[in-house]
Amino acid sequence: MKFDVLGPIANIEVIASGPGIRMLSYLRKAYGRGRWRKLKGLATVRLPNGAMRRVELHWYEAHGIGRRDMKIKRYLED
Repeated sequence: MKFDVLGPIANIEVIASGPGIRMLSYLRKAYGRGRWRKLKGLATVRLPNGAMRRVELHWYEAHGIGRRDMKIKRYLED
């Protein structure tokens, strides 16, 4: 699903890092070596149908590589 993140991501927390990431081999093959971490946070997004919703996002991030594979994990109440 394509979506646009509107504004900053708040309440960022590290879920897993290093060997604790299940997809570590995929991340290294697709994007390169790095100190990969899986993070979560809250943000407002614009969905493809134009609706704006508050959601919990999960993504992977490494220094020098940036945020990758961002996905909406759940919708929060409006």
